[in-house]
Formats: sequence, C-alpha cells, structure tokens
Amino acid sequence: MIDIIKAEEAFKRFVSNYDVDDEKVQLKIRHTYGVVEASKMLSTRLKLSEEDANLSKLIALLHDIGRFDQASLCKKIYDNADRALFDHAEQGVKILFDDGKIRDFIEDDSYDSIIRVAILNHNKYKIEEGLTEKELLHAKLIRDNDKIDNFRVKQEENFKVLLGTDDMDAIENEVVTKGVADDFLNGLLVDTSKTVTCLDRWICYIAFIFDLNYKESLEYVKENNIINKLFERINYKNKDTIETMGRLQKFANEYVNNRV
Repeated sequence: MIDIIKAEEAFKRFVSNYDVDDEKVQLKIRHTYGVVEASKMLSTRLKLSEEDANLSKLIALLHDIGRFDQASLCKKIYDNADRALFDHAEQGVKILFDDGKIRDFIEDDSYDSIIRVAILNHNKYKIEEGLTEKELLHAKLIRDNDKIDNFRVKQEENFKVLLGTDDMDAIENEVVTKGVADDFLNGLLVDTSKTVTCLDRWICYIAFIFDLNYKESLEYVKENNIINKLFERINYKNKDTIETMGRLQKFANEYVNNRV
C-alpha cells in the first residue's frame, strides 16, 4: 500500500534536517511539490491506474532527495552539468536504499526496484536498457514530470539561483556556443560538456522538450506557451544571439506542433 500522506509527512521531517532558509533548499522543496503536482496532471491525462498514479506521486516526492545534500555541501553546483562532481540521483538512491531511509516513506518493499530505477534514471542523458515494463513506465513518468516542473521553475525563479548569477547585463550580451545550438537544431538534449555561457545552459533547459516521452506532456507545453515564455524571459542584446535564438525558438515551436 502507498500512503502518500505518510510519505509527505516523512519528507517534511527529512528536509527539516537542512537549512530551510537557504534559497537553494527552498527551491528544491518547491520543485519537489511541483513535480508531485505534475505527476497528478500527467497521470490524469494518461488515465493511469490508481496504483500507478500513487506510485508516480511517491517517486516524484523522492526523486530529488539527493539534491538537499548537494545544496548543503556543494554551493557552486547548480545543475546536471556538474554531474561528474555530484550526481544527485545516485546520492538519492544511496540515502533511500543504502542508508535505509526508504522505509520512512513506504513500508511495502514490493515497489523498491521500480522506485530505485526511476530515481537513478531521472537525471541521465537517456534511460538505461533492460528495464521491466513497469520500471520503464515510471522512469519515463518521472523524467517527464521533472521536466514539466522544471519549465515552471525556469519561468518563476530568480537567475541567481538558476544560473549562479543575476548580472543580467552580462547574460543578455552573451553569445550561444555553436555546438549547443547545433544539438538543439538536431532535436537533441544538449551535450552539457559543450556549454560555455549562461545562455548555453538556458538553451539546455529548453531542450528538455526533446526528451519528453508522452504526447500529453508536449500538449501541456503547448497549452501553456512554455517555449515562448522561456525564450522571451531574457532580453538578448547581441545581434548574433538574437538571430540564433529566433531560429531555435522557431524550431522548438515547430517540433512541438508536429509532435502533438
């Protein structure tokens, strides 16, 4: 049995061990609950069973549990570009399964393999092969739910938290690295090793659309005008950047329109 209320109470106890006044910890708490809400939305659209809907919510609640150590120990690590320094998915699996914290959130151990695989794969470039049908379902669900709320985060949160700087004049005058733009225009997740500027990382976030598994997720992106909101949040000032961003924005909108 999956008791979401009990799991949420355990989550509150877990995060109370961290500095809840730290803005990055606050961001991760807001993001966690945002992913839970995304899971409810996507479960409804996909008409999932009650069991899978509840399991999806539980995985959403736990997916970034390793981020709290990251926020506390690695103040300069902002996103998955730093996975070589700190892989928050692997840290989450360690906390839950190696350290035994999973039983604080759910007594039934029959879902452990699914939860473990879903969390471990949620931040990787692609899902590992050889998963069972149920493991693959929940690996796909958490990746979509995570990205859906990440789009909200990138619309609402301040740039100091998102990119490590709020020097908007510097950001607005940056250029886009060619390799980053090329990956995007090929409909790929951006290879983070190619990123140089803050704008490169911003494009990485928008490129999440290319890794959404379900048409229903892309429909949500289109309905909420997410692509245009993200591209237009920054006032680009470099002439070449304005032209590049225009091409990327046009490509992204055409991609979503064709998929839905």
